[in-house]
Amino acid sequence: MKITVDDVKCCGAGQCVLLAPEVFDQRDEDGIVVLLDAEPPAELHTAVKEAASVCPAAAISLSGTE
Repeated sequence: MKITVDDVKCCGAGQCVLLAPEVFDQRDEDGIVVLLDAEPPAELHTAVKEAASVCPAAAISLSGTE
């Protein structure tokens, strides 16, 4: 799995951080997403998929998912 984030689209809701804190963080100054791991291990894929699906701004894109 490969993750990309569009920080321009990000509205800072933070759902991704709550669901997959090993993969996503937020900037202190404005809450915009920070990608910590663009290719997380398989055990995190379910959480990452959920984070992408609940992102209100659709700022998280996934490729190479099964």
